Amino acid sequence: MRFPSKALATLAVAVLTVTAAQAGPLDKTECIAPAKPGGGFDLTCKLAQSALLNGKYISDPMRVSYMPGGIGAVAYNAIVAQRPDENNTIVAFSGGSLLNLAQGKFGRYNENDVRWLAAIGTDYGAVVVAESSPLKTIADLVAAIKADPGKVVFGAGGSVGSQDWMKAALTARAAGLDPKSMRFVAFEGGGEAITALQGGHVQVYSGDASEAEEQMKAGAKIRVLAVLADKRLEGSMANTPTMKELGYDVQWPIIRGFYMGPKVSDADYKVWQSTFAKMMATPEYDKLRAERSLFKFALTGKELDAFIAERMTTYRALAKDFGLKVAQ
Repeated sequence: MRFPSKALATLAVAVLTVTAAQAGPLDKTECIAPAKPGGGFDLTCKLAQSALLNGKYISDPMRVSYMPGGIGAVAYNAIVAQRPDENNTIVAFSGGSLLNLAQGKFGRYNENDVRWLAAIGTDYGAVVVAESSPLKTIADLVAAIKADPGKVVFGAGGSVGSQDWMKAALTARAAGLDPKSMRFVAFEGGGEAITALQGGHVQVYSGDASEAEEQMKAGAKIRVLAVLADKRLEGSMANTPTMKELGYDVQWPIIRGFYMGPKVSDADYKVWQSTFAKMMATPEYDKLRAERSLFKFALTGKELDAFIAERMTTYRALAKDFGLKVAQ
């Protein structure tokens, strides 16, 4: 039996309409990592990718896409201005994203222009050198900087005022050094900075503990001199000292999580929120999080909004303290 072409076209439209109507926020999902592959945003997206699929919260693997530029600025602007209502897209953020927002580095947008979805874990800052580096301890690093600040080049995921810069600046100030005398080279994310570190283009990277651990698992020839945590971390970094125990009261916890576009409907947002809340309460999720060296820190909804507001106040005060631009 043959159908007229007009009838076939009508049927095709009807099928597409029904399919679109059935498509929900957890169908054909995408996670945007606002940097090149290999850094903390990549790690954050891949944790969600694994946890959502393994827990059967999604039926198809989540697509991870990369949108480098401005250490998160390009992705933030794209979601707010061009893709505000995409109900199946989430974007990775970190404490560094909030720090940049506090300084107005995301253009005309601020923290109130997206929907904060979930905090999925916390990481800590780390002082990283190449495996072949003559700098074996933090004492070696401080002595080298004091001897000749120009010879010790720090790599940072971002320019002056970024999270990586701030970690290095706080460390320098605690050691009695002037952060403004230190040399920094800005990179588009941690993966790029670690590549430069191994190539000898920079001598130190003020990165993240989990990021460094993942890179070492993948074969990166690097060492962590110290972590910026309140106590020693577990697992493979159990023997790595904290800055605090070395006499430098510097701590830098790093929230990791996701946001969505400002015009995502309340219904679709709640589907994502409840999915993350349910997922993060399982032992299976805890295992996947720990495998990526992230520590437990699970917030969604209004609790996360309140935390974001508190962090923004803190970061604005910190930026002001270092003489950096502060956005209101």
